[in-house]
Amino acid sequence: QRYEVIDGELFVTPAPAIMHQRALGILHRLVADYLDRERVGYVYFAPADVIFSPRRGVQPDLLVAPGVDGRSPRSYAEVKRLLLAAEVLSPSTARLDRVVKRALYRDEGVPDF
Repeated sequence: QRYEVIDGELFVTPAPAIMHQRALGILHRLVADYLDRERVGYVYFAPADVIFSPRRGVQPDLLVAPGVDGRSPRSYAEVKRLLLAAEVLSPSTARLDRVVKRALYRDEGVPDF
């Protein structure tokens, strides 16, 4: 199961299904290929804890983080902001992704979701 805290509320969601993981793999490959050409950030996929504050910790399905002092982040603790957050919609998480997490990413200044 996946555990996320948004504004102090705990969200527990089931492990992703195989079709979800297939879509995520394709998306990762596309974004990674782009970032190989345009060196603007680094792509990672869940599970990846992104902690914005003690009351806001999420695991985006896919994220792009900027470099840290000109290098790749060495740990997720160094990821303080995101350039992109992507969520692969599943029936069990669609409302959380489309409403709650969209608002969180907007509030945290994530330019693309």
